[in-house]
Amino acid sequence: MAKVIEGLYYSESHEFVKVEGNFGYVGITDYAQHELGNVVYVDMPEIDDEVTAGEEFGAVESVKAASDLVSPISGTVVEINEALEDTPELINQDAFGNWIMKVEFSDKSELDGLMDAAAYKALTEK
Repeated sequence: MAKVIEGLYYSESHEFVKVEGNFGYVGITDYAQHELGNVVYVDMPEIDDEVTAGEEFGAVESVKAASDLVSPISGTVVEINEALEDTPELINQDAFGNWIMKVEFSDKSELDGLMDAAAYKALTEK
């Protein structure tokens, strides 16, 4: 059973957003990392890149497959998780603790279109 954390926002493409003020930390969910298997590479955006909700911002590659990352929010990338460049398997160890990018929101109301923990849990149990 994949872990789902209360208080985060979730997308149907299995990304999460952890909100802190006007910033969102975006990563893949525990469910997603389980589905992918051993993560061997994370393709991340550059700092100052603009990301748009519903559009690709990178990819996660595992031994089994490559999966595009779809941004659940729009805004400007202010930080990336550089630890993932050398040790992408951190996502397998703790998907929620190892976010991929930190984004300054351009429209925080987009969060209203994402799922809460209960809705995401229901999605992954289908």
